[in-house]
Amino acid sequence: MKLVHSGKVRELYLDESVDPAELLLVASDRLSIYDVVLPTPVPDKGAILTALSLYWFERTSDLVPNHVLGTHDVPAEFAGRAVRCRPLEMLPVECIARGYLTGLGLKEYQRTGAVSGVRLPDGLVEGSRLPEPIFTPTTKAPVGEHDEFMTFDDVVALLGADVATRLRDLTLEVYRRGAESAAQGGILVADTKLEFGRDATGEIVLGDEVLTPDSSRFWPVDSYEPGRPQFSFDKQYVRDWSASLDWDRTAPGPEVPDDVVQVVRDRYAEVYRRITGKTWESPTA
Repeated sequence: MKLVHSGKVRELYLDESVDPAELLLVASDRLSIYDVVLPTPVPDKGAILTALSLYWFERTSDLVPNHVLGTHDVPAEFAGRAVRCRPLEMLPVECIARGYLTGLGLKEYQRTGAVSGVRLPDGLVEGSRLPEPIFTPTTKAPVGEHDEFMTFDDVVALLGADVATRLRDLTLEVYRRGAESAAQGGILVADTKLEFGRDATGEIVLGDEVLTPDSSRFWPVDSYEPGRPQFSFDKQYVRDWSASLDWDRTAPGPEVPDDVVQVVRDRYAEVYRRITGKTWESPTA
């Protein structure tokens, strides 16, 4: 088993004993905020991310092909956290869809009246629902650096008009499909981040993770109220906790207290239940 890439949360292995044309993508229990990996893991986090991604990959496969080959031949130490996938040449753009205004999108709107060059109506506030979902891509910065907003024209200049249009359309289609499905479980998908790559034939393929609490903001429908921060089933809770610390958002990150870790684990498990309709069962239990 050869480690070929290590990201903030996921690791990529080549296992030539199975098939040299396959890669093993393993989600860890690491927690990252503001592009900094915190030193405290969250039990079951990697398994929940993997299970939710598999759920969504299956339910969006008619919209866009994905990198999943299966969960066969997974080493015992990676049980529940690993997916066998085909290798992709990842595209250098973080593809973000926003249906509601919050986070860095809100700050950009307050500064310029637009997000990623998309002009928005006046008078929007924290949590406002947008007239329609928008595509707000960012750069894909190395670990330890921060992504920067891109306009659609920036993506065109980088990848060409056809690819830029394809990425925008796919991102919004996956977001709409996910938001419609999650709403049935009482969840608003405020925004989500997707990553795409090219396979050996040059086709654009969805990779990494899909509609998880690491890559999305999930809000309960029954307590949603624009004009204030929302209750979240994602890592926004950790961002809010870190705001109370004397920390400059650079590495090394702070240790996370046990009670905060438990809240994160419980919220990830709860959003899994609401989206899939199944109670979370730890693969290590």
